[in-house]
Amino acid sequence: MTSLPQPHASQRTARVPLADITPAVLRFDDGSCSLGRLQTISLTGGLLCLPRPLDQGSRVKLVFLTHTGPVLGAAEMLRPLSWSLQPFQFVTLREGDQHRLRAAIQSSLELRIGKSSSKPKAPVLFAEEVESRRIIDGEQQWIDNYRAALMLRKPPQRRLLKMVVGAVTLAALGSAFYVLHVHPLR
Repeated sequence: MTSLPQPHASQRTARVPLADITPAVLRFDDGSCSLGRLQTISLTGGLLCLPRPLDQGSRVKLVFLTHTGPVLGAAEMLRPLSWSLQPFQFVTLREGDQHRLRAAIQSSLELRIGKSSSKPKAPVLFAEEVESRRIIDGEQQWIDNYRAALMLRKPPQRRLLKMVVGAVTLAALGSAFYVLHVHPLR
């Protein structure tokens, strides 16, 4: 994992409000997941729209898809702004994820300012494209495997309910046996 760039105290990293709906998946340490929507993003964190706020300080794995590819990083949830909006800060991002996030933010800023047509883009070298595609394919495979595991996971067993029903059934059968066979003998 790569540490994140530390912005100077007087300089904040660029924040980009997202016009498109950008779904995000939050995976917790216990394996459970929560879905949300990314509202704003920067190199150091962002703002999520969630069905319910998470505990401040919760650590999650955050996955979302940008037009430059998927971004997967570890994040810490900050104090909620409302019942549905909660900021987060990235704790760690791999170099490839950081590169894709930086490229997505830069291109979004250029589109917002209108510089995209005046600034020529640097040609992408074939080796960089292959490496980027390999990273994206590997992450896509991880995402597909994770989805398959979620689909194959059985719902939690109701072990306690089964034990109670079994105990009640055993008690009923024992009582019936006692009443029908043992009690008339006396």
